[in-house]
Amino acid sequence: MDHFVVVGGGQAGASLVAKLRTSGFEGQITLICGEDVPPYQRPPLSKAYLLGEMELERLFLRSPEFYAEQDINLRLSTQVTAINPSAKTLMLEGGETLGYDRLALTTGSTPRRLPAAIGGDLDGVFTMRDLKDADRLAPELKPGRKMLIIGGGYIGLEAAAVAAKSGLEVTLIEMADRILQRVAAPITSDFFRDLHQSHGVSIREGIGLSRLTGEGRVTGADLSDGSHIDVDLVIVGIGITPNTQLAQAAGLKIENGIWTDTHGRTSDANIWAAGDCASLVYHGQRIRLESVGNAIDQGEVVAQNMMGGDVAYQPRPWFWSDQYNCKLQIGGLNMGYDAVHLRKGAGESQSHWYYKGNELIAVDAMNDPRDYMVGKRLIEAGRSPKPEVIRDPATDMKALLKG
Repeated sequence: MDHFVVVGGGQAGASLVAKLRTSGFEGQITLICGEDVPPYQRPPLSKAYLLGEMELERLFLRSPEFYAEQDINLRLSTQVTAINPSAKTLMLEGGETLGYDRLALTTGSTPRRLPAAIGGDLDGVFTMRDLKDADRLAPELKPGRKMLIIGGGYIGLEAAAVAAKSGLEVTLIEMADRILQRVAAPITSDFFRDLHQSHGVSIREGIGLSRLTGEGRVTGADLSDGSHIDVDLVIVGIGITPNTQLAQAAGLKIENGIWTDTHGRTSDANIWAAGDCASLVYHGQRIRLESVGNAIDQGEVVAQNMMGGDVAYQPRPWFWSDQYNCKLQIGGLNMGYDAVHLRKGAGESQSHWYYKGNELIAVDAMNDPRDYMVGKRLIEAGRSPKPEVIRDPATDMKALLKG
């Protein structure tokens, strides 16, 4: 009886093992999780859970009983220290050896941290990635305290929204010329800058961190413009690094993450990868997709292919971010865009449509789920309405999906 092992207890790993069973796999399944709780949702950690609006059990992707019912060996608090591809074995912390017939790596990613030399190891400095991060941070969110957020990407902005709603005095610094510079057009940056400033967040762009100050615990920050600010706590949101260490040590090909082919297979015929740690080809470029949607979809495709299927993974990128009362929904990827067109919706809602030449490649929709849905479906169908049609408030958007 074949033994399939999945290393990594995030969204991709949980989706993969569930798909194995629903697809009829009758062999042994082992899901190895480094944390001491079953796989859980991560997006609510920095929002509803951190605010005390969601209990731990509601975070779980499946009930703890699900794994036993499906005869999935869920191993919590377990670390894999090495992979031996030729022997098809894993070495676990403590010296145990575990054999596999086929292996999937869904090892996720790790937040980048500040160097200790500039105060990164001071108490009161946090990243926001897992349950322990949220549990450590929650008691710190006390009204009137001063928070510094380093990094103006979506993680930093979501943290700013939660802190501002909790009554903290928030300063966000972004070394680039504008927030969201890496992932969005200036018009989207402008929208979210205005949103945060309207809630009292101080956003300082084109300014980096020189060092954090304090004895034992952070009390201040020296910034690159020569200024100093007093702080009580710091959140570092400067991106993530894919967890490729196991794969690299095992001799697997690494290229912006763990290299995978169109079927999710790595450079070893018996090993697959999915989720944040895996790189794939999208429109001729090798990328990683750091999203829940990709983790689910890629994990399910890998499950089918581990069973002998021949399913090519077709990425359909989509993302979301909740900040205050604004829900941002993103369809597609805006790589290489050369024009962005604004469509005004009802009230404060609007959407930004990215074109590369005559091709629609992405849409950012703020509190406009209809335009998001239409844009996403158009992109996936390879259809590109003329920009003047998109800009026209009289256009029946759903009609664009017909014909």
